[in-house]
Amino acid sequence: MDTPTDAELDFVDEVAVFFEREGMPLIAGRVIGWLLISEPQEQTAAQLAETLQVSRSSISSATRLLTPSGLVEGVRRRGERQEFFRIAADGWSRMLAARYAKTAAFREITEHGLRVLSESTPGRRERLGNVHELYRFLEAELPALWERWETRTSSPEPEKG
Repeated sequence: MDTPTDAELDFVDEVAVFFEREGMPLIAGRVIGWLLISEPQEQTAAQLAETLQVSRSSISSATRLLTPSGLVEGVRRRGERQEFFRIAADGWSRMLAARYAKTAAFREITEHGLRVLSESTPGRRERLGNVHELYRFLEAELPALWERWETRTSSPEPEKG
């Protein structure tokens, strides 16, 4: 395993800050960033801790947070006791699919809120109504977008020539 360059670590930190703004702990974002570019692509907790200059317990917490989404997966190699972590082949798709699946649930919550405010003034309902319309739109449009993505990723690439 080569020592990462400063530019590579800057990239890792850029990924980390992006995910931190999404509400994720910084170290989890750093793990994602490094696993996106690491060589080899599968890294042990010890390798992650050494590269990212953090404790093994921080890596353990981060990987426990990242594996349920399907973005990061732990794999074992026959004959080796340690677990290796990597970005799952379809990890980004699974993570986004799980996020999109929550669209209908939040739309239902906004509908409930609009029922609760049914006797209120229109001004009081407006903010919630705007969010409700956004989620109705997303719920209607995301399946077609997702289908196009899946078709694109399952189709063979056209030959360049």
